[in-house]
Amino acid sequence: MTISKVNKKFIYLISPNKVKNNNFYSQLKKIFKSNKIAFFQLRLKKESKKKKIIVGKKIYKLCKKYKVKYIVNDDPFLTKIINADGCHLGQNDMDIMLARKILKKHILGITCHNSKKLIKKAVKNKASYIALGAFFSTKTKRIKYKANLKILNWAKKITNIPIVAIGGIKFDNYKKLLLNKANFLAISSYVWNNNKYKPVEAIKKLK
Repeated sequence: MTISKVNKKFIYLISPNKVKNNNFYSQLKKIFKSNKIAFFQLRLKKESKKKKIIVGKKIYKLCKKYKVKYIVNDDPFLTKIINADGCHLGQNDMDIMLARKILKKHILGITCHNSKKLIKKAVKNKASYIALGAFFSTKTKRIKYKANLKILNWAKKITNIPIVAIGGIKFDNYKKLLLNKANFLAISSYVWNNNKYKPVEAIKKLK
């Protein structure tokens, strides 16, 4: 599956670690209606496999309705079970070539942190997109790798693969990444843990 490299939908929205109640789905529906979400990644680090499948299938319907690409974090088998569009792999997850055998023509994205070596490897292995970061400090996960605009600009020169910028992206820093030609911005805590704005309001601030 190919991904458009020029898209007004520039947000790659990552789920919270846990879906607490049905209010989440109504919030997600409003967010999708904003027409800014290119991808939605299911990243339920604190849920059982059974709960992931139940939640995953509900989200699948919303993604289909609003034409949002649906990605599952680090689990090609769950990707198949809930019929998602693709899978995102970290460097410690399944090898991309093995995942490709399982998922065939599905979208396969891979985290490359801040490494030219990993970017080159992802390009060679025909990743659908690469994720670079963290560009800013984030509460979503502990930062091991810090990326800067130099690695983003370098990657844009050597490959046409879409680039997802990750790590602490919010209202006061997102434009810098778009101006440096990041194709998509991965956002999580700015939406789900924002003390100032409700999720849909937080998304509407990003223009």
